[in-house]
Amino acid sequence: MPLHEQIIPYLETAGLYHLARLNSQWFWIDEPLLSAFVERWRPETHTFHMPFGECTITLQDVAYQLGLPIDGEAVSGCLTDFENLMENGRPAWEWFRELFSELPPPNKVKQMTVHFTWFHERFRVPPANASEEIVRIYARAYIMMLLSSQLFADKNANQVHLRWLPYLASMEDLGRYSWGSAALACLRPSGFDVFEFLLASRWATYLPTTDAGDQRVVSARLCLDRFHDRDVSRLAFALRSSRSCLL
Repeated sequence: MPLHEQIIPYLETAGLYHLARLNSQWFWIDEPLLSAFVERWRPETHTFHMPFGECTITLQDVAYQLGLPIDGEAVSGCLTDFENLMENGRPAWEWFRELFSELPPPNKVKQMTVHFTWFHERFRVPPANASEEIVRIYARAYIMMLLSSQLFADKNANQVHLRWLPYLASMEDLGRYSWGSAALACLRPSGFDVFEFLLASRWATYLPTTDAGDQRVVSARLCLDRFHDRDVSRLAFALRSSRSCLL
């Protein structure tokens, strides 16, 4: 979704403006390279096992590469609070209507998620003469998309989950949270708790044999196999020089 000037103050308050800039101008994902890295991830140590030793992603990496705040309150309890709201409080879809002034059509809804195309089509461009309340609605939609499809994306990245409603209900408080810590904690994919040999076999179910990127995964594996400690500083310098939006 385009990043419009009217919603930038809300993103700045939430601590998500740098991520939004990255998403708007520079964000891209090399999925085969990520697949090769996942094969080397050991959840018992939370490190990548490389030919030269172990390495991991730190909070400093998240702060510098994504520009996310790493101080503040933990992003936790959204699933628990969300379920409690559904069971004991106001129905989630009524809350959704209050925050976005309307409901998506039934063909855009799947259980407690909304297809991202509805947000993209409905809230892509705010009206030129929009009131402050309308701008807030568009800002909520942008942040909802940003959280679901970028910061906490999963394999089902085309759906926006309603679990983020408790945070969007009070946008002024979004800046209190350590989004960087939450993103770092969300990195490990599910399904990797079973240890077996070869480690790469655990990734087989995540990469269909008909995937057009399978050969690029093989190439990425070979590059990592040939990786040495002296290459780490060169890679870090290249990443910062070509992708960082903060320098």
